[in-house]
Amino acid sequence: MTEDARDTAERKMQFLFALRSKGVTDTRVLTAMEKIDRGPFIRGYFAERAYEDMPLPIACGQTISQPSVVGLMTQALRVAPRDKVLEVGTGSGYQAAILSQLARRVYTVDRHRRLVREAGEIFRRLDLTNITAVTADGSFGLPDQAPFDRIIVTAAAEDPPGPLLAQLKIGGIMVLPVGQSDTVQSLIRVTRREESFDYDELRPVRFVPLVEGLGRDG
Repeated sequence: MTEDARDTAERKMQFLFALRSKGVTDTRVLTAMEKIDRGPFIRGYFAERAYEDMPLPIACGQTISQPSVVGLMTQALRVAPRDKVLEVGTGSGYQAAILSQLARRVYTVDRHRRLVREAGEIFRRLDLTNITAVTADGSFGLPDQAPFDRIIVTAAAEDPPGPLLAQLKIGGIMVLPVGQSDTVQSLIRVTRREESFDYDELRPVRFVPLVEGLGRDG
């Protein structure tokens, strides 16, 4: 093994240890995060920090979430192998790639055409054939593909958007940050029941705001 390969292997081992120490304990989630290398999803100056547990800037003024938050959100989603999942906020594509290892089908939506295009290129390069990436206003979900077993939102809304709640199957789960964009937000899990929704508050987080409409490049 070359020195570079040893260094990479050691960084990946530390990466997984950091995930476990932050509370990511689900074996399927850890296996997915071990298999999907974060490196290809980060470009330019910050590429060398891919294995650090920190959010990093990406194009279009967005960020790639820190891996422990990706892991905790994925774990909270409780994805089953036959599930159809909607992700709102493609960003770098990293979260969708993790979900692709756990679900039957992943639909991911972003308002920035450039982010969707670049993420799609990475999905093809990694042969992740069960992901469909779409440029659209994610706050309205994807009505044509609804209902979904699971929905994950990687941008903060003041309240769970009504169209997304409506696209969740009975018994389905949505995980999303809620709160004002300039204050600490809460990560919540919403479970749809026959005639109501159950809400569980999970932890404080900080995400970019959920913005309606398409980006300027959209």
